[in-house]
Amino acid sequence: MTGMIDISNKPDVKRTAMASGRIGLKPSTILAIQDGNIKKGDCLEVAKAAAIMAVKSTPADIVHCHPLPVEKVEVDFQLNEGSIEVEVTVKATYKTGVEMEALNGVTRALLTIWDMTKYLEKDENGQYLDTRITDIIVTKKIKG
Repeated sequence: MTGMIDISNKPDVKRTAMASGRIGLKPSTILAIQDGNIKKGDCLEVAKAAAIMAVKSTPADIVHCHPLPVEKVEVDFQLNEGSIEVEVTVKATYKTGVEMEALNGVTRALLTIWDMTKYLEKDENGQYLDTRITDIIVTKKIKG
């Protein structure tokens, strides 16, 4: 039988997962973000809220993920000349890990940044020549 894994006999364990990813953007878009000149608002604050919401909604987004009691979410951004790196840390004490939650948070933050800056990124034909989401990985996992 397929479906969610039975975790009922597993003990609760303190768990932490960190995931990161990157969005490549034009340097001029990075400057607009830094200067607070994005039409839709504060890009990084909205992306942070989106990441937190994504962490909490992971079981609704990924079919076989167990709902778990998220205890902490941290979202950090590193702005570079042509990219923004996002790192999401998730903590919970439960029977299963939190890496899918961290990955979901990173992905949603990156998609939110893309959405909020797409008007600056499109060329005259509506193409995204410089915009890329890359390097989404679990960077650290701690159990116990």
